[in-house]
Amino acid sequence: MQEKNFTITNKTKSTLPSVPFVNIKNTVLGKDYSLSLVFIGKKKSLELNFSYRGKNNPTNILSFSLNKNTGEIFITPALAKKEAKSFGRQTSNFIAFLFIHGLLHLKGMEHGSRMERVEAKLRKQFRV
Repeated sequence: MQEKNFTITNKTKSTLPSVPFVNIKNTVLGKDYSLSLVFIGKKKSLELNFSYRGKNNPTNILSFSLNKNTGEIFITPALAKKEAKSFGRQTSNFIAFLFIHGLLHLKGMEHGSRMERVEAKLRKQFRV
């Protein structure tokens, strides 16, 4: 899928969830922010996580700010599906949560109570 300032690429065999990615992205980062969202497998997730974070395991999401108005988010659907079950959530719901989480990191937020409050507000707004 391609939209002005937003591309979604699926490099997995899984079907992408029905999530209002464009609306969420525009709400959090604005329409002028250029974002690439890529769905990847565990192997690529492991490679990226090791290369950029020194962690030798795949992860559910990675966010990379390229500059003030450009970024990339990588989501690993296989891990999200597995983790969603442990939270008692549907996969699409958990992927939407991960996406919001990644967007807030691109906006410059760090883990903590403030980020959690903003996440909760956005989850309520988008019903995820």
